[in-house]
Amino acid sequence: MQNIEAIIFDLGGVILNIDYQSTRKAFEKAGIANFNDMYSQAAADDLFDDLETGKIAPAEFYKKLNERAGVQLTESDIRQAWNAMLLDFREESLAHISSLKSKYKLYLLSNTNHIHLVAFNDIYRSKHRDIPFADHFIKAYYSCEMGLRKPNADIFEFVLAENQLDPSTTVFIDDSVQNIATAKAVGLQTILLEAGQKIEDLPF
Repeated sequence: MQNIEAIIFDLGGVILNIDYQSTRKAFEKAGIANFNDMYSQAAADDLFDDLETGKIAPAEFYKKLNERAGVQLTESDIRQAWNAMLLDFREESLAHISSLKSKYKLYLLSNTNHIHLVAFNDIYRSKHRDIPFADHFIKAYYSCEMGLRKPNADIFEFVLAENQLDPSTTVFIDDSVQNIATAKAVGLQTILLEAGQKIEDLPF
């Protein structure tokens, strides 16, 4: 990698540890046997897409999930199961990001929803912190606030345009192949973070 001026980080699987199977197991235990058909890292049906792009509020999501799955779970039950995938922050990765701030323009670009947004900020604040999570970056972009989501090209184009970033000198780091493919297509340098790999192991 050469001539890097900016870095765009994904969140889950890159800075925040994620376990999709914990959510699947929680929903299966609650009576939704086919949850993995509805949602996974690689794909999700329109209900989850709508949640991640802010088209529906959490209350509507809870209602529609019950209807679609044929169950009658409480909002609290659904929220706990949905948040089960959110584990803990990679402390060494956070420290590494802090060390990069003087060298590069740093951004966050995450597919997330308002339920998870509250939950992972709570996880972050559960330890003593000098700064809010978003302050690690020039700007943190969340799909639920933008009305756009990865892997669609428009979300990358928006971030590049708003910050006047040259894609050829900007690196995008993500753990999902489909997101990396689109980032490459819009001209970004990319790093696919493999399982077990950490951003502090990367060559910058």
